[in-house]
Amino acid sequence: MYALTAAGCVGFSQADTAIVDTQVLWRAFEYAASFGYTLFMRAEDPYLAKNGVAHDGEVASRLGLKGIPSAAESIALQTMLRIAQATGVNLHIARVSTAESVELIRQAKQSGMQVTADVSIQHLHLTDMDIGFFDSMVHLTPPVRTQRDRDALRAGLLDGTLDAICSDHTPVDDDAKALPFAESHPGASALELLLPLTLKWAAQAKLSPAQALAKITQAPANILGVHAGNLQVGATADVVIYDPEMEWRVDGRALMSQGKNTPFVNHAVTGKVTTTLTQGRLVFQQETLSVAS
Repeated sequence: MYALTAAGCVGFSQADTAIVDTQVLWRAFEYAASFGYTLFMRAEDPYLAKNGVAHDGEVASRLGLKGIPSAAESIALQTMLRIAQATGVNLHIARVSTAESVELIRQAKQSGMQVTADVSIQHLHLTDMDIGFFDSMVHLTPPVRTQRDRDALRAGLLDGTLDAICSDHTPVDDDAKALPFAESHPGASALELLLPLTLKWAAQAKLSPAQALAKITQAPANILGVHAGNLQVGATADVVIYDPEMEWRVDGRALMSQGKNTPFVNHAVTGKVTTTLTQGRLVFQQETLSVAS
């Protein structure tokens, strides 16, 4: 960890590979805490989630799909929070999906723990009902859950329990999504839809665009500890220009990502990026629909 940090690494994560040995988890948290590093963890018990493809509820039962219970997340999260409390590590929980997890994080913050969390844009808009008749585009990790869970995620984002929104951009090729739901690969291409879907959530939540945009700009930058996510003199010119009035419908085939997989096909959204600058360099302009090399 020390060498990676010296090379510019801003955090460490187990990604989607669970650390089942709690002693290993404890040592990793303890070591990171001693240097002030932030750990980015996703909470899921691999045994409770094994072979699961959807939320363990009425929809999965009706469709005959192997379910992943909410407890798979909350049990793993409780363990991480207890170890984080004991070691004092800076902990970030990624892609929270359940009401129980929101409450656990809320309690941890109220106790003074250094913990932050994010939710994917998919989980702010979708529930397991959107699976419909085995729509593999809604096969995600973690799975989209119930209306109660979605409401809790939205409430947690509004009251500051959840700090940021992530795209959870996971491109999947057509063949992998064309398989039967249980055999299809989980994931959604979401990078291009993050802004309009965030603005759609903001309108529904009666939140100002500036407050909503902070959840995908300033908040992630603060969590990472980098000087980004704002417009000020001397800041890196990573900027998008968007038309806040443009109304359009999502067309998966028009996504620039190689993965055209999105559960939001035909969803009406408002606001579209027209120009993108990275470090002051023009990399995208809608008029030409081209990407600079």
